[in-house]
Amino acid sequence: MTGKPSIFRKEALEYYQQHRRQEGDVLLLAPGWTRWTYWVLMGMLALGVLLCVVGTVSEYAEGPALVRVERRRDVMAQVAGVVATVDVQPGQRVEAGQTLVTFQADEEHSALSRIEHEMDLLLVRYMRDLSDQSARQALTSLRAERELAQARLSSRALKAPMAGVVGDLRIQPGQYTEAGAPVASLVEDDSSAYLLAFLPGYYRPFLRPGMSLRVELDGFRYDYRELVIDSVGEQLIGPAELQRYLGPGLADTVETTGPIVLVRAAIPSRTFAVNGRMLGYFDGMPARAQAAVRAEPIFVTLIPGLKVLLPHDE
Repeated sequence: MTGKPSIFRKEALEYYQQHRRQEGDVLLLAPGWTRWTYWVLMGMLALGVLLCVVGTVSEYAEGPALVRVERRRDVMAQVAGVVATVDVQPGQRVEAGQTLVTFQADEEHSALSRIEHEMDLLLVRYMRDLSDQSARQALTSLRAERELAQARLSSRALKAPMAGVVGDLRIQPGQYTEAGAPVASLVEDDSSAYLLAFLPGYYRPFLRPGMSLRVELDGFRYDYRELVIDSVGEQLIGPAELQRYLGPGLADTVETTGPIVLVRAAIPSRTFAVNGRMLGYFDGMPARAQAAVRAEPIFVTLIPGLKVLLPHDE
């Protein structure tokens, strides 16, 4: 007669009979690597909490910027006409009074030639009869006309108003140019450069001279340069006023929305190094600029409601 069936396995009972005097232990199913993984995770969690408590997050005022060159002068066309010759090249040094551009002057040449021919005939007539008062008066009148014709002919040549280096040329032979249109630009020797940044207007209370301005020139990604703010505009301006401020040559190079504040920072040198090469700053070079305006603890950024609990300046 067999007894009542046991709920335990036969092997388990035999093992228990053989080791009944030994106390049991917890069954270990997890591999050994889980122990050190647990402590690594706990350490990372503690480090994250510490960073949230002591670390800060900065807020930046960012916007477009332009490189500007001081002591730069635009040369305008004095008269309207078709360009005949362009006598200089960008980067060329010129002296004051040197011819930059000439315009077609067929009518002026013809008028001057006619006047000089009439003067020659009258001079011969007067030399034959020195008492001929009508010839003498006609010569006096023609001399005034010749001076006027020479002045008109001279106005067809555009000359450099000062010594310097040609920055750019905006015309070419055969092009028709209106009076007052920009023809070229001249930059005086040893002129300095500065950066003009256009930052959002609502950051104006945080901006002040002496703050650091990080600049990245367009075309040179991740090549940052640190400048120091020289001045900050006291008045906010809109996009339309900014276009008038920059003028027709640069108005279309900057895109802004809403009110902006003008921020200026000096550039210590006219050149900069990229991959061992020395390059120059030129007027109108576009860039991006940003300035750190304020910072707050990381945990406040994650939980904005904590701001009301923190002390703040009145």
